[in-house]
Amino acid sequence: MFHTFQKYLSGRATLTSKELELVLSLSTEKKIAKRAFILREGEICCTQTFITNGLLRLFRTDDKGNEYTLRFAAENRWISDRESYVTGKPSNFNIEAIEDSGILVWKKEAFDFLLKELPVFKALMKSLSTKSQIANENRIYASISNSAEEKYLQFIEKQPGIFNRVPLHMVASYLGVTRETLSRIRKQLAHK
Repeated sequence: MFHTFQKYLSGRATLTSKELELVLSLSTEKKIAKRAFILREGEICCTQTFITNGLLRLFRTDDKGNEYTLRFAAENRWISDRESYVTGKPSNFNIEAIEDSGILVWKKEAFDFLLKELPVFKALMKSLSTKSQIANENRIYASISNSAEEKYLQFIEKQPGIFNRVPLHMVASYLGVTRETLSRIRKQLAHK
């Protein structure tokens, strides 16, 4: 798992071997079984998580039991509940493994220490945060301006490696449509 993260870092930042050792020494390697949770609604998110292999999702459940997937995170991606992590308040979200997964986890104190001590690491995290914010803004715009079919086609185009790994009901919840609507769209596109 550390090798995957080391490769990820080397493609995005220049860390000395000593700095890399520090980053890795403060992480914890974990294996997460399919359907296991690393965060449940009501818990405080006190970690940053990097996925070395597998697939996780961030989702929320409403009062009627309907799930709304906000994000999928596969290999070489980060996942957490940013609001809970920053504020220390209980999370409104769940983070669940869709597949058996391998992750690296940093506790908040350790991650904050890395950001303070390693300017290169801090710059990388700031860059990733900016890219994430831009992606979220684009997703919100697409969500309110595109038809269900356009959202589906855009999802397949932008996340082709994830589409075949995710159950249809989760794709529907990510797109903000019912499973029935998604099935109808898929049928119509297959006949075109």
